Amino acid sequence: MFEHFDAQLLARIQFAFTVSFHIIFPAFSIGLASYLAVLEGLYLWKKDKVYLELFDFWKTIFAVAFGMGVVSGIVMSYQFGTNWAVFSDKAGPVIGPLMGYEVLTAFFLEAGFLGVMLFGRNRVGPGLHFLATLIVALGTLISATWILSVNSWMQTPDGFAINDVGQFVPVDWWKIVFNPSFPYRLTHMVIAAYLTTAFVVGAVGAWHLLRGTAPRRAGVMFSMAMWMAAIVAPIQIVAGDMHGLNTLEHQPVKVMAMEGHFDSHPEGAPLILFGIPNTAEKRIDYAVQIPKLSSLILKHDLNAPLDGLDTVPDDKEPPVAIVFWSFRVMIAIGFAMLGVGLFSLWCRWKGSLYDNEWLHRVALVMGPSGFVAVLAGWITTEVGRQPYTVYGHLLTADSISPIAAPAVAASLIAFVIVYFIVFGAGTFYILRLMGRLPRDPMPDLDDGPIRSSGITPAAQTGHHGGKHGH
Repeated sequence: MFEHFDAQLLARIQFAFTVSFHIIFPAFSIGLASYLAVLEGLYLWKKDKVYLELFDFWKTIFAVAFGMGVVSGIVMSYQFGTNWAVFSDKAGPVIGPLMGYEVLTAFFLEAGFLGVMLFGRNRVGPGLHFLATLIVALGTLISATWILSVNSWMQTPDGFAINDVGQFVPVDWWKIVFNPSFPYRLTHMVIAAYLTTAFVVGAVGAWHLLRGTAPRRAGVMFSMAMWMAAIVAPIQIVAGDMHGLNTLEHQPVKVMAMEGHFDSHPEGAPLILFGIPNTAEKRIDYAVQIPKLSSLILKHDLNAPLDGLDTVPDDKEPPVAIVFWSFRVMIAIGFAMLGVGLFSLWCRWKGSLYDNEWLHRVALVMGPSGFVAVLAGWITTEVGRQPYTVYGHLLTADSISPIAAPAVAASLIAFVIVYFIVFGAGTFYILRLMGRLPRDPMPDLDDGPIRSSGITPAAQTGHHGGKHGH
């Protein structure tokens, strides 16, 4: 039955499925490692045990997420040999060392100090334990740096030559590592990881504030998360705009698909807010658009001309509908995050950050939004690169192993079954851990740290009376 399926499409689906499962764990663990470092640093500075209690709460969740990220990442590497052997052969001299450096400089660093962070506080002392936490956080960032360098090189390749057998060979490692899109992609992804973690932490805090189980602990984590949303979401929008301008310079066809510009616009291109891409007729049906705004955003000139997909051969176009919609999902979630951050600032100014149930409900709903945005952004980036694996130089069709479609389909089915069982169970366990925030100890009404954290004594005993009381 599998002889009617195309092996290339099945291999792409398989890699997309495994990388989608994988990326949500690093996106969470990168931000969570830094959050743990901040919590421990605040504890050492303020000597307030609430930060240590939150550190112990989140470090277990980090350990589980980190483990699932490692396992899901190992599986992906095998696909380079099974499904994408030609790509591995041709691009291996460049991407092989970069991925090896990630293991040597980041993974060993994380693995070496993770045990100290998880179990060594009473053995090495507070100072060295904090150093171990900082090193784990640094390791996650170094890991992201190497992986995003690899991916950015595939998007904007530089510093290479092609030898007689068609392999990409390094000529200038500086240009390979720091290729044209790397700084923008790294900044955008790391900020996305921080926002993803912030909204998960905020959702957990909101959940426990609504339930009244641990108002002080929940309030501290919720306040920290909302500060992150309010400050970092605007920065992400600016970073995303800069990344988009870089993409326009080096991958203009991807931007054409993102914008839905099937036709060229010699006197200013409209910003298409919504519509239905009609690839057969080469147009956007039912388009809701703002005249010339796309030219203003991309060229900073209302009348600047923008090329469309009519200038690109059909076989060099990416799948427009997927890129068009994934881009809009990412943008919509980004502005929703900004809205939550502004809402939290207003509540903070009004003194109702810990009492406003609407804010808590919105934060709870937005809990998984960072993961959705990361996936949408990843889809925009990777699908928008098609039909290339190494942009402009190596076609996806020329990268696949000589493998039969039934073999790829069988492994894809096995991956789907195993992943949903294993990682579904792991995700369920993480959610259970998040729901088990220990109750606050009953304090004296004059307890200073409670007042200093912004949680009123009334909130400590259940600020909504019988509805959310103990």
